[in-house]
Amino acid sequence: MVGFDQAPTAGPGSVTETDRDLVEKVAELNARYKHHSATAVMEAALNDAGNIALVSSFGAESVVLLHMAALADKMTPVLFVDTELLFTETLVYQQEVSERLGLRNVQVIKADDIAEKDPYGALRFSDTDACCALRKTVPLQKALAGFDGWITGRKRFQSGTRAALDFFEVEDGTGRIKVNPLAHWAPDDVRAYMTENRLPRHPLVAKGYPSIGCAPCTSPVAEGEDPRAGRWRNQNKEECGIHVVDGKFVRTGA
Repeated sequence: MVGFDQAPTAGPGSVTETDRDLVEKVAELNARYKHHSATAVMEAALNDAGNIALVSSFGAESVVLLHMAALADKMTPVLFVDTELLFTETLVYQQEVSERLGLRNVQVIKADDIAEKDPYGALRFSDTDACCALRKTVPLQKALAGFDGWITGRKRFQSGTRAALDFFEVEDGTGRIKVNPLAHWAPDDVRAYMTENRLPRHPLVAKGYPSIGCAPCTSPVAEGEDPRAGRWRNQNKEECGIHVVDGKFVRTGA
């Protein structure tokens, strides 16, 4: 598997046999599960896609995938990145949801060089991309080493950059599969699942936060606004950068 700090060994424009095998595997999985439920896709990810982790922010809608994972296997690795700038409500919610669902393999990930690179917590004022990289993308990059793929909560409706999202993707340059069980879900599907399964809501949702990230970069959303309008408001930025393009973790979607 290609490492996080390495470029793919194949030359420009070339495709390795491993790459071809992975592309074929993803295509086969998408064809097989094209008309299946999100739960079936979750089970397929855990059973048929290798060593898979669920990456969760424990945000506004995260409990849906966490619940599906708990039903499938309570030992599913759950990676939660604590940026040390999260809302207190998120940290409390993470503990409460993990205990309630019986998740037994939640791994709290933190950067080990924040004190060195951002001792005063001011990096977010000068360079939000660098702040996201330091506190979230690089720690996650390290935590995902050794996994064959990871499960995300991305959905087509969330932004234009996600409009063609498939259940299974090849993550560029890493040799991993990325799984999006909720890719085809609409907001009403998420709410219905949470209601039917009596899942706890993140406390900030009731206060006008339909999408929740780090406290300094997340603001309430007014009625009629896009649900992600409160993330990096008034900035040319839509993603924190945890997705890979050409083998590197980069900001995408902006």
